[in-house]
Amino acid sequence: MESAKRKALQAAGWKIGDAADFLQISDAERQSLNARVELALAVRRQREGGNLSQRQLGARLKSSEPRVAKIECAAPAVSLDQLVRAFAAAGGKLVVKAAKLKSRKRKSL
Repeated sequence: MESAKRKALQAAGWKIGDAADFLQISDAERQSLNARVELALAVRRQREGGNLSQRQLGARLKSSEPRVAKIECAAPAVSLDQLVRAFAAAGGKLVVKAAKLKSRKRKSL
């Protein structure tokens, strides 16, 4: 959105945000959702990079092509474990990297 339009809307009392703001999800929920979506996209990139079809990846997972499709779109019924297993089965290697969070100052009592 253009800066001028954003400022005009805010001056008129409108709040600007994303879906997570609208749904009032916590920071932990937002991080979890972002991780699920990023992992689902990584599964697809890894599968396509390895020239695997969804059916072939499904066979590696002892699952089906429709299940792989659900995994790749981070469907709510897909667990984080299934996402990780699909990524590994597609040839990916998961590396966890912790990011520094902004420190929040604690209020003294």
